[in-house]
Parts: sequence; structure tokens; C-alpha cells
Amino acid sequence: MNGVSTDFFKSTFSGGEKTCVEVAHRGDSVLIRDSKYTGPATEQPIVSLSPAHWPTMLELTLSGKSGQVDTVTVTVHPAGGATIADQSAALIYDADEWDAFRKGVADGQFHRHI
Repeated sequence: MNGVSTDFFKSTFSGGEKTCVEVAHRGDSVLIRDSKYTGPATEQPIVSLSPAHWPTMLELTLSGKSGQVDTVTVTVHPAGGATIADQSAALIYDADEWDAFRKGVADGQFHRHI
């Protein structure tokens, strides 16, 4: 086992109402999606980031600030939510979703263990 989870998972701080930031660690990428999506699975918006940039993404998330990591932009909203976007998708999270993700990041739940 190389420690890379190919399944999507969420923060343990997320509620059970399917409103979560979900992450999957693939061999050549880290994928981010929104659990609120209800359309066809083949059309689900997904933001992708290289594993080399993932630690910087986690640092930006913890900072509570807006910024850019490679081709991914994080915009933190005044009400506490955030948007994660790249050239193919924009994922919009409310304050509770973003807070649960940030707590999971702080707890080490989203570190890539290889």
C-alpha cells in the first residue's frame, strides 16, 4: 500500500448532510469535488491539482486567505465560505463546509502519505 487513497473522502468534521469538500489522492493528481453535486457522475465538476502543489494548497487553506496555487484559485468569501476553481470548474462551499475542511486540514486528514 502506497498510502494514496483513490477514493474520495471528506473531513471527519463534516456533517452527514452531504455538503462537503471531498478529496481523492490519485497517483498523478489530487482531485477536489463538492458532495452537493446531484447531476450525472460523468459530468461532476472536479478541480485537479498536481501532488507537488498540494502542500501549498493546504497551507493556503489554513491561512484563511484567498490566493492561487498553480492553476487553482481559492477565493475566501466575507461570509466564511470559499470557492475553489481552475480552468474547468468552480466549486462553491458555504461557511460550514469550508470550516469543516479547514479543521480537517489542520488535523492532518488531507495530507498525502506516500
